[in-house]
Amino acid sequence: MPPERVNRASEPYIGLMSGTSTDGVDGVLADLSDGAIRVLASASLALPDELRREFLSLNAPGPDELARAARAANALADCYAAVVGDLLAQTDLPADRVRAIGAHGQTVRHAPESGYTIQINAPARLAEQTGIAVVADFRSRDVAAGGQGAPLVPAFHAARFGCGAGRAVLNLGGIANLTVLEDPVRGFDTGPANMLMDAWIRRHRDQPYDQDGIWAAQGRSHDGLLAALLAEPWFGLTPPKSTGRDLFSQDWLDARLNALSGGDRLQAVDVQATLLRLSADTIANAIRRYAPGTREVLACGGGARNPVFMDALAGALPCPLTTTDAYGVPAQDVEALAFAWLAQAHIQGDPACLPAVTGARHATVAGCLYPG
Repeated sequence: MPPERVNRASEPYIGLMSGTSTDGVDGVLADLSDGAIRVLASASLALPDELRREFLSLNAPGPDELARAARAANALADCYAAVVGDLLAQTDLPADRVRAIGAHGQTVRHAPESGYTIQINAPARLAEQTGIAVVADFRSRDVAAGGQGAPLVPAFHAARFGCGAGRAVLNLGGIANLTVLEDPVRGFDTGPANMLMDAWIRRHRDQPYDQDGIWAAQGRSHDGLLAALLAEPWFGLTPPKSTGRDLFSQDWLDARLNALSGGDRLQAVDVQATLLRLSADTIANAIRRYAPGTREVLACGGGARNPVFMDALAGALPCPLTTTDAYGVPAQDVEALAFAWLAQAHIQGDPACLPAVTGARHATVAGCLYPG
């Protein structure tokens, strides 16, 4: 969308997101004054290949992890700063007019059952480079209160898209998460969205993702493999629940392929089609089981731009599917906009991590502040 001028009455915040897919950084500059939640400009930056590979490597134990993670954090902060610069240039806005930046960082471990979650980030470096206050580390306080620390966005979804009337918001990033817009607001991860498909096409075709689902559309879902994948016990857990690469890794997929009779003879393209089916079916199953009153699903995130995935979802869901574009927010901007809103919630001292979502003992204010 074309950028807008920022008027003097606005309260600008920036939100930055680099998600589980590790494909790039999305950023928005938003006006959050007087209850408004309006995107003024958006920008994206692909992660350098070396940094993307390092993040994927850091999802598993390896040598010299601490130093490598610190270097990756600095490199990510530099990418964040470049996106911030782009947003400011688009709107002719001086840095001192921006109230704060919400920067989530890159999740490389998520083990709330063990009391921790790790996001690689260098918020002090970002604050130093931009001269703007940075809010980061959004999950830790909720985990300390006994919660999952995820998903983080349901309170924002409720603020922007309203509650009631059977509406749900579905974020299709590396992991799929669902917000059920009822009272109280609920939310949970449903399992993989793009993550396994991205990993598989990267291995077999050296591509970062399946553009428009074209490769998956050339294959046929394999019933035996799909059944083996659906047998994962995590899918049967009752919310609150969250997940990530700690469970749904390439090793997880390989183990099920190796255990499947004839799995080594499956065509790679058919595995890709099966992974797409897995994502669509687990999302639809979760809605039927845990949100049966859903009458409309609003999709956002990178997966919402994959027509083959969206067609599969539309066929699997028990209700109509659209995208957040129909409600005034481009699907690619929703998560970054959420972190602008979460930064404002932190500045105002408003709890944004909800016990009905995360399972924490009480609501918490998300994030820590690094002054500009």
